[in-house]
Amino acid sequence: MIKLRLKRFGKKGEVSYRIVAAVATSRRDGRPIEELGFYNPRTNETKLNVPAIIKRLQEGAQPTETVRSILTKSKVYEQVNV
Repeated sequence: MIKLRLKRFGKKGEVSYRIVAAVATSRRDGRPIEELGFYNPRTNETKLNVPAIIKRLQEGAQPTETVRSILTKSKVYEQVNV
């Protein structure tokens, strides 16, 4: 199963995340299938590759709860035709 989840990067106390598509059984910071966006919780900055995210969701990828809330705030689910 493919999951849309966060991959942590940055140094301690200055964490940022990449939104990635990865196999559900792989490690959190392991090699992803595809990088789909960026999220910085300190500044609330979000950059998303919306067409790629929509493609993955239509193929059946399951987002984690945190990624789902980020996508909902960015109104990506309104564009998905599942």
